[in-house]
Amino acid sequence: MGHIPTIVTACLAVALTVVYFMVAAEGKFTFLILAAAAWFLVIICWLAQKSADYMHRLESQGHATHDEKKKLANYGQRQHTVQLSSSDLSHAKAELSADLEELQSSLKNKDTEIENLKAEIASLQTLVEIEKLRAELANLKALAAKERAKKK
Repeated sequence: MGHIPTIVTACLAVALTVVYFMVAAEGKFTFLILAAAAWFLVIICWLAQKSADYMHRLESQGHATHDEKKKLANYGQRQHTVQLSSSDLSHAKAELSADLEELQSSLKNKDTEIENLKAEIASLQTLVEIEKLRAELANLKALAAKERAKKK
């Protein structure tokens, strides 16, 4: 089944090569390029099939396949069951609860810090708008002064 692409592209290359000799001189360059590309594809398909055949031959000779390598890698990662007493479990639960509370409090602190930063940004935006209005007012005053100077 693997040689079918090679056979099909070889038939195409042969057909294009035959047509090259039958076509008029004006079309020879086009068919020369097409035939060269087709023969290149034949070579690529043939090399790919040889590579696949080589890999299948290695697998059939007893070399480790990819799945076997995965199994070997996972072999060293066994799961161990550990028996704990109820006091150990309650101690671990208390530690985890304390860690959780600490994380929640730091999260609340971050939330308040974010709210403060949002308020600062809003006030800075207001200040920027005020400065823009002042600059615009100064420009209007300067224009008004120029108009008065022109009228005098």
